[in-house]
Amino acid sequence: QVQLVESGGGLVQPGGSLRLSCAASGSFFRINAMGWYRQAPGKQRELVAGITSGGSTNYADSVKGRFTISRDNAKNTTYLQMNSLKPEDTAVYYCNAAITTKLGIFYQNDDYWGQGTQVTVSS
Repeated sequence: QVQLVESGGGLVQPGGSLRLSCAASGSFFRINAMGWYRQAPGKQRELVAGITSGGSTNYADSVKGRFTISRDNAKNTTYLQMNSLKPEDTAVYYCNAAITTKLGIFYQNDDYWGQGTQVTVSS
């Protein structure tokens, strides 16, 4: 059973910073790409940032220059450093990981999601 557990959300003033963490646990063969999505009330879930197993990154235009995604493969963890936060960054942030598990002689690729962590940017 693979699980993604997020931490680090909270309430912060505009201009402040937060760091989100997402750790994968359970039995699996390999973690491929990892990413962070967010969903604000009344809006669709959107990709914030992604990182490949090799460390290549991509960002939504709205967060470029303010957010940084990273990963520690030894800890099966990805991080999202969020600086210069704005009220429009307020949302539930979800971790996503593409994980390969081994079933006997076969390999299976699935997407996994964390439970979500609330980030509120308000004065």
